[in-house]
Amino acid sequence: MAISPTPPTPLGESPAFLDMLAHVSRLAPLDRPVLVVGERGTGKELIATRLAYLSPRWDRPFVALNCAALAEPLLDSELFGHEAGAFTSAMRRRAGRFELADGGTLFLDEIANASLAVQEKILRAIEYGSFERVGGNDTLGVDVRVIAATNADLPALAAAGRFRADLLDRLAFDVVLLPPLRERSGDIPLLAGHFAARMTAALGRAYFPGFAPAALDALAAHAWPGNVRELRNVVERSVCRMTRPDRKLAEVVIDPFGPRSGTGAVAGPPVVAAGSAPPALPAVGTGLRAAVHALEGRMLAEALAATRFNQRQAAVRLGLGYDQFRRCLRGHPDVRDGAGR
Repeated sequence: MAISPTPPTPLGESPAFLDMLAHVSRLAPLDRPVLVVGERGTGKELIATRLAYLSPRWDRPFVALNCAALAEPLLDSELFGHEAGAFTSAMRRRAGRFELADGGTLFLDEIANASLAVQEKILRAIEYGSFERVGGNDTLGVDVRVIAATNADLPALAAAGRFRADLLDRLAFDVVLLPPLRERSGDIPLLAGHFAARMTAALGRAYFPGFAPAALDALAAHAWPGNVRELRNVVERSVCRMTRPDRKLAEVVIDPFGPRSGTGAVAGPPVVAAGSAPPALPAVGTGLRAAVHALEGRMLAEALAATRFNQRQAAVRLGLGYDQFRRCLRGHPDVRDGAGR
């Protein structure tokens, strides 16, 4: 496909995000491979598109392929094409993505999922600009800039023999590291406002009245393991569920599977009410580690009880990410078993 004349603009004002964009701008004009690394939902394809749009190949094809979506034989054929009769269902010759991207840019998402055999063919196509179709003998030449993306630790995979070190060397002419949303939390209101306005327009409403303070607090308190993609889903879902679209959005629906709170704000850490007794201190002589472990178990149990054993909501209540909460819970089998997990 050709690149849109006006591709989406990455949104953000945080220093980490602006440094990353500046890095992209410096790399874009260079006719070299680039490796884009980031967690799920950080916008790897958006950055790949920006690299292509700011390059001298901006008006040439931009072709994308998710390497995780296809098994090895299909991925081989999809990348390099096949000749008629190469396999049972190959009724006619078919061009692959390298051919379709000739003169332009090929974006290989989730490159870590490609088999070692396919990686070897990708390396040759990058290194020499040549390859053969599946089932063919003719060597074809192409001029393609490859941008690859992954959320995996490719150096570790290469050290373990699960990713070709020579391909990694070739791809990593330079590496663009996308900051996760938790490292650019100051961008959350900006991004949330953008997604809310876009969803409001899609629903045919006149305008978006903004977020109530409780909703902004809920967005700021969440760990966002799914990054910008998760934020977009949360905001769009919440805007769609507004019963009074003329008032500020007060309820943020972070977990569509869990119960919805009355205010919509994610519950914060437990607060001791005025006049109530503080949590009991461990007995004198208790070791520090044992005391901390016991207190952690008590807080986990109280958070689970307060959220009706919804682990995601309990994690937010304690100011933890979901994976952090699960790791803590594994250290307290009595609490975990009591939760029925």
